[in-house]
Amino acid sequence: MTLGARARILLADDHLYSRLTVADMLNLDSYEVSEWDGEGDLLQGVERLRPDLILLDLLLAQGEGLKLGALLKQNPQSADIPLIVLSVSDDPQLRAQCRQAGADAYLLKPVERLELLNWVDLLIQKRQLTAWIGQIEAVLFRVAETIENRYNVADGRLTFSELVSQFGAFIGLTQAEIQNLLFAARLHDLGMVNIPDAVMLKTEPLTPAELDLVRQHVLVGEKLFEPLAARQDLRHIMRSHHERWDGSGYPDGLREDDIPFLAQVFQIIDIFNALVNPRVYKPALSTEAALKVLQEESHRGWRNPQLVERFVAFIGLTQQRGSDRADGLPTLGAYEVN
Repeated sequence: MTLGARARILLADDHLYSRLTVADMLNLDSYEVSEWDGEGDLLQGVERLRPDLILLDLLLAQGEGLKLGALLKQNPQSADIPLIVLSVSDDPQLRAQCRQAGADAYLLKPVERLELLNWVDLLIQKRQLTAWIGQIEAVLFRVAETIENRYNVADGRLTFSELVSQFGAFIGLTQAEIQNLLFAARLHDLGMVNIPDAVMLKTEPLTPAELDLVRQHVLVGEKLFEPLAARQDLRHIMRSHHERWDGSGYPDGLREDDIPFLAQVFQIIDIFNALVNPRVYKPALSTEAALKVLQEESHRGWRNPQLVERFVAFIGLTQQRGSDRADGLPTLGAYEVN
C-alpha cells in the first residue's frame, strides 16, 4: 500500500446478501473492496490482488473457511496479510481454533459497522507500521554496510553472520535470540556514523579524546533502537557488547551476569571476527591466534570464561569436521540454522 492510496480489502463470502452488506460498510469508509464468492482459487486471487486485509466467512465453501484461513496464513505470499474471520457462531472453541490458525480478529455476523471499521482500521495501520519498520531496518542495514566498508578490507571472508547463527544454535539459543544477534551483527557499528574518518582510519594509537569518541558509539547505537519496543534485546546488545566480565568495560561498568547474556555472546563473536579479518589498521590473525587472544582476555578477567571455552570448543569441532576454505577458517555448515 503506497502513501495516500486507498487500502485494499478482499471480502471472501459466498452469501450474496452478507457480502453486499459488508462491502457497503467498507465502501462508505473509502476502502477499495474486492469480492470473492467462492468460485476459483482464493490463494491465487490473494497473490494477484495483494490486499491489505482479508475478511473471510467461516461458512465459505461448504464450511471450509477455517481451512482456507489456515492456508492463507501458511502461504508465504499471504501470511503477513491481516485476517478477520466472520462467523455466526460464538463458540469459544471455534474462536480458539481460528486464533490457532492465525486469524487476527473474530467478528460475529451480522457485523456491527463500528466494530468492523475499528478492527479494519487497527489491523491495516498495524500492517503499515510493520512495513515502515521493515523499510527503516533496510535503510539501517545499508547505512551499517557503508560504515563497515569504511574500515574493513574486503577479502571474501564474510563469516560474522555464520558465526552468530551457528554458535547461537550450538549453545542452545532460541531462534528469536539468534535473530537478535544477527541484527546486531549487521547493525552494531551504526553508532560509528558520527566518528570522523580521520579517527576511524587512524593507524596510530588513539588519543584519550579520540578513544572517548569511539566509545560513544554504543550509546548512539542503543539510542537508534530505543523507540522499537520489539527490538529491546537488540538495544541491550548494542549498549553492552563492550562491557567486561570484571567490570572494567564501558559504558556502565557492568560485571559478570549483570551483563546481558546476548551481549556476552555477541562480544566474543565480534572480537573473534575482528581478529581473523584484516582492517586497514591491522592484518588478520589465524584462527588459532585469535582463539588464544580470547583465552588470554578470559584469564585477565575480561570475558565470561565458560562462554569463551564453549566458543573455543565450537570452533574446534568445526575444524575437526574439515575446512574447504583456502584461508584456513572453519567451515560452519554443520550448524546451519534455517
